[in-house]
Amino acid sequence: MGIRKDEVRAIAKEAGLPNFNKPSMACLASRFPYGHRITLDELKRVGAAELYIRQLGFKIVRVRDFGSVARIEVGKDEIPMLFNSGNSDKIYARLRELGFDYVDVDIMGYRTGAMDEPYTATKP
Repeated sequence: MGIRKDEVRAIAKEAGLPNFNKPSMACLASRFPYGHRITLDELKRVGAAELYIRQLGFKIVRVRDFGSVARIEVGKDEIPMLFNSGNSDKIYARLRELGFDYVDVDIMGYRTGAMDEPYTATKP
């Protein structure tokens, strides 16, 4: 038996680490479609895209990589913020710099398992 996540957080807090309560995040590999052979450069690109968007003040960010298309997922309540304060222009420019040709927004917002939906959801 090992140490549970809540115990790790308590130890980190006691040690004075500033990230003791940082939310857990899924591996960057979960940003790619199943069966895609992921490169280190692609992982770095997605990581850089998410970091940039987080630095604009978004709490929850996923950038799904579909080759030339980046699909952005943010918390549903944060979707309007994508279009405030010139954020859409900034995000578009940065993601283009990172090599994406198109930048889309998932209008359903962030949700776990979004990449599984084509395989699990029933279509009308």
